[in-house]
Amino acid sequence: MAFGAVVSLMLPAFCMCVLLVGIMSYLGIHVIKREIIFVDLALAQIAALGTLIALLLGIPLYTQASYVFAVVLTAIAAVIFTITRMRESKVPQEAVIGLVYAIAAATAILLIDKAPHGAEHVKDILTGSVLWVKWTTIRTAAIVFAAVGLFHYIFRRQFLLVAENAARAESAGVNVRVWDFLFYLSFGFVITMSVNTAGVLLVFVFLVAPAVMAMLVTDRLERQLLFGWLVGVAVTTAGLVVSYAADLPTGPMVIGMYAAALVIVAAVMYNVRAPDKTRALGATTAVAALFAAAFGVLFLAGKMLASPGADGGHARHAHAHNAVAAEKQRQPSAPHAEAADHNVADEAPPGAPKPPAAVRERSAPALKPPGLSEIEKAYEQSDDPQEKTDLVVRAIDKDERAGVALALRFLAGEPPAFFAQTVVNKLDEVAGLATGFEVTEPFAADVNQQAARRLKARYGLR
Repeated sequence: MAFGAVVSLMLPAFCMCVLLVGIMSYLGIHVIKREIIFVDLALAQIAALGTLIALLLGIPLYTQASYVFAVVLTAIAAVIFTITRMRESKVPQEAVIGLVYAIAAATAILLIDKAPHGAEHVKDILTGSVLWVKWTTIRTAAIVFAAVGLFHYIFRRQFLLVAENAARAESAGVNVRVWDFLFYLSFGFVITMSVNTAGVLLVFVFLVAPAVMAMLVTDRLERQLLFGWLVGVAVTTAGLVVSYAADLPTGPMVIGMYAAALVIVAAVMYNVRAPDKTRALGATTAVAALFAAAFGVLFLAGKMLASPGADGGHARHAHAHNAVAAEKQRQPSAPHAEAADHNVADEAPPGAPKPPAAVRERSAPALKPPGLSEIEKAYEQSDDPQEKTDLVVRAIDKDERAGVALALRFLAGEPPAFFAQTVVNKLDEVAGLATGFEVTEPFAADVNQQAARRLKARYGLR
């Protein structure tokens, strides 16, 4: 892929990650000071639950209506977390947060079981799809994050006082419950906007990892923010680059980079602050060697234990395959013999007798490629942009005019830029000219509407 295409593919994901690092590094410091680390997971799960409820009611994912459902449920969770924060309570608030998370996750699993493509939705909620984020989503997120950041900057004294010492805030006349609710509510807006794009796991790491590294390095808030932003952008960039180069999932790769960065920062700060630096360096080296040896032993043990079983499995599979093939040759008239004969005919050496033509014709429908109506039906039932892209391309190959009509419907659905570009390239190829679509712009934009009108006129479409 050309460098320009790589930049075009990765730039939206990079910009979205920079926005997340910017707001999450600040909110993460608040969350750690309040000792409510897992509130992010709970709010993210609540937001995901709202999205699933909307989906079951027939509201498509990633729409404004779906977002409203997520925000309403997040606001309810903010009320719960506010009223359950008690300084003298025997039950720590983390227990309440954990229960809310577990109940929301269990409810989501029950709902997903009734939703089409439930397993795919679970994967999307956990890992997100930051690589396919659209510029319209980035613009909306930038506005929401900027508004939340400005709100926190204006009332920074109240928010920081409540986070650092609730008792002192109360004695200073600050209504702790009101500012707690406002914190959870504003936090919920950010989480709701983030989780649909980045997923629960990546959002949690963006929130906690830069803040933890920054608090390990310095105690001053301004320096913590600056360090968190700089390190967050650097680690995220490294994760995106490695993800592209190694062809690995983007979200998990970025999380892995943050894990490595946390270990490095913790080791460096331990050695820098140790009174006996030589002894600290020796201890760090010994721990690193111990972990390397443990992983090495586990790897070798795994290879030794797995190889015999794996070979045995392959041998049993080969034996079973040979037995089935031999049985098919002995019983040409058995049930399903048509398919067997067809395969034998395809694989038979030159000169070997072929099965009767009638048998080959009866077996042909099983291998017949899907028709246009089947492709269109599969397109309607699919929620996967990759699968939809493949179906549109196959529809164009099958019937150019009908395929172009399906391609215009696909582009009107505002798919991720990479998949939209794949379809536009196919349209350029079959039309023999540059159609003029700009995949970074909305389909309703003038440039795309003009391109659509040109294609409709060319193929006689309405």
